[in-house]
Amino acid sequence: MLTSPRRRFTLPKRLQGAARSWLDEADRAPRKPRLASSVALVRDAPDGTETWLTYRTGDSPLGVVAFPGGSVENADQDSFDWFGPSVGQWAEILGTDDYALARVHVVAAIRELFEETGVLLAGSDESVVVEGTSTADWVRAREALAGQEIGFAELLAKRGLGLRTDLLRSLVHWVTPDFAHRRFDTRYFAATLPVGQTPTLLPSKGVWGQWVSAATIMAEKETSALGDEVGEPDTRGLALPELLVPATEIILAKMAKARGCIAYLNLKRSNHVYQAELVEDAGQLYLEVTAPGAVAPPTEALRAVARPGEQA
Repeated sequence: MLTSPRRRFTLPKRLQGAARSWLDEADRAPRKPRLASSVALVRDAPDGTETWLTYRTGDSPLGVVAFPGGSVENADQDSFDWFGPSVGQWAEILGTDDYALARVHVVAAIRELFEETGVLLAGSDESVVVEGTSTADWVRAREALAGQEIGFAELLAKRGLGLRTDLLRSLVHWVTPDFAHRRFDTRYFAATLPVGQTPTLLPSKGVWGQWVSAATIMAEKETSALGDEVGEPDTRGLALPELLVPATEIILAKMAKARGCIAYLNLKRSNHVYQAELVEDAGQLYLEVTAPGAVAPPTEALRAVARPGEQA
């Protein structure tokens, strides 16, 4: 059976210490990843599809620069009015038999997008999307949600709103590598910017957020253009692969080639799980992932790094 080429990604310098320590500790078990959801918000622009990226602290499993997102919370199991594909349909879309798992990923995606950007995929019925979510009242609601002063279900119920799950599209499934101190099992989604809404940073937490051209970002991949634009100590002077997790880079690369938002959202996708493995080439560590439908080649062909006591 033929194998499909694996994709190689830069292992950011900030993660190399943890990676080396992992290799040196033969009996160490990987930390259990937390469930997480992330949303690539997209819109059409003259220079191609644009997406909203944000700055995150350097130890985030989503990367230093990432799409809005975060970990699943217990409150994501609360009861919501629900418009769009059923939980069972979402389970099928996400490739799982666990309905509860599919449900919390979808809820967390919509909640995190709202909390971090103010963009709310909700409406009073299946044909309506709320507008004007940048007002002071909505910002206060976001702050209350972020501070866990109110639950997302309660916030929506008070306004007579339900989740518009039909506005989400499933993208990729990414699991943080085993060596990381903080790990996420992340479902990535995509959504177009609703009419009448504008993404804004959360005053208490936001540092940098901006619309960027996916094509431009990928064309400048080997430069520090984005890192310098963000302007934080852990982004300045760094090329794109030092800032992103492979899942984000994979999404941006596909987005850059798409002819508009609708075309991008309608691309056929599999439920492939991307989980990077450490490989070493000429003394340098990298991350490699197997593409959808690919068969992982023998480890010796990849020069895979073996932990002490294991065979390469």
